[in-house]
Amino acid sequence: MEFFSNTVALSRAQFALTAIFHMLWPVLTTGMAIYLVVLEGLWLRTKNKEYYHHARFWSKLYVLNFGIGVASGLPMEFQFGTNWAPFSEAVGDFFGSILGFEASMAFMLEAGFLGIMLFGWERVAPPIHYLATIMVAFGANLSTFWILSANSWLQTPAGGELVDGKFIVSDYFQAIFNPFMLNSVLHMFFATLETSLFVIGGISAWYLINQRYPAFFAKSFRLVLAIAIAVAPLQIYIGHLSGEQVQHYQPTKLAAMEAQWETIPAGQSAAWSALAIPNEKAETNDWEIAIPGALGLILEMKPKLSEPVLGLTEWTPENRPKMIGLIYYSFRIMIAIGFALAGLMAITVLQWLRGKLADNAIGQQKWLLRAWIFSAPLGYIAVESGWIVRCVGRQPWVMYGQIRTADGVSNLPAGEVLASLSTYAVVYTLLFSAALFFGRRIICQGPNLTLPLPQTEETVAIETTPAELVPNQRPVEAQQ
Repeated sequence: MEFFSNTVALSRAQFALTAIFHMLWPVLTTGMAIYLVVLEGLWLRTKNKEYYHHARFWSKLYVLNFGIGVASGLPMEFQFGTNWAPFSEAVGDFFGSILGFEASMAFMLEAGFLGIMLFGWERVAPPIHYLATIMVAFGANLSTFWILSANSWLQTPAGGELVDGKFIVSDYFQAIFNPFMLNSVLHMFFATLETSLFVIGGISAWYLINQRYPAFFAKSFRLVLAIAIAVAPLQIYIGHLSGEQVQHYQPTKLAAMEAQWETIPAGQSAAWSALAIPNEKAETNDWEIAIPGALGLILEMKPKLSEPVLGLTEWTPENRPKMIGLIYYSFRIMIAIGFALAGLMAITVLQWLRGKLADNAIGQQKWLLRAWIFSAPLGYIAVESGWIVRCVGRQPWVMYGQIRTADGVSNLPAGEVLASLSTYAVVYTLLFSAALFFGRRIICQGPNLTLPLPQTEETVAIETTPAELVPNQRPVEAQQ
């Protein structure tokens, strides 16, 4: 097959594999770190020991994701030098420094305070420990800022120009705060937080439906829901703003997202394609279900367009994205999941208002709990789909409009790239299996509610007896 002898295709596939796998882990650590800050803050404020036990339990899943994220993230950095050397040489003055900022300013900050957060409960005063947790969360989200700033710059280059094949930076701040940066950072921030909330909510629902630690996990379920009330609608709104930016700065990507082959002039009503079968060879859709006037409402909040929506045929085939079907359906999967999670949140809030989420009633809401369990992986799928739209839709440019992907790849034998791609696939399969194994063990063991509170001047040790535990708790030995 041509694919196995094509260095560009293999290098793209390798980067796609490493990026898709790596993205699974920081998505949860970034959002869960904020949740841990909330839990520990509630414990310090209320002195309620349940919040302390929650912080200790969920931090186990945090550190598991952190470890896999580090192991899978390092190869992505090295690939810029091995597989994308011409690209790195051209943009290294800016792009390399931003990745360096992420490693030195964000990752090191997070890693430096992580030890205190995990092992400092009995070794430092509660305010110092809380500061460490805050710094871990800040470092994780600072990583998001730098990574999204760098990627956004590839989408909307700013702050300099290409001179003799090398990008010369004239304004670092303009490059960092490029047109795509703000909405991209916010969209990813809320994506990680929403994904984490529904993962925590899904795990809590699993415990509740199995009648294990019901009072304990009813509390985490309600806390997650309270935060999701704000997060889920905001994520949809910021996603809409991001779509408006794509229309303005990357019309080829918008055309691919909508499988729009012919240009729709300004002043006309534009239908929105809900489902279609794009045919790239024929430059048309073989089959389509369209909603009249909906595209104008989505893009401009009015049925008739004030600006034209350019079709893919405005560009020659070599200057527009490939794999239109992948871009088209990835975009719709992301949108569908966003609205589904917001809808589930709204239904759950209604049940909460009806008193159905009280400790003595929540276990009876089995249909609702199953929906939350089912929703746990959906955030991951939405995030990965969004990145597919973002990066595949940028093609054929590695730096939009300035450096073509084919010109940025290293001149390597296809066999060597295939060998490294296969190695990554095997290693990542093992890492994923290990993560599932240890994650399952953490969840099956459950929280340790006999864990004593830290001995400090501000707190008094509380002796916990079996009678004080949740009635349906089973001994750890029995759980194993």
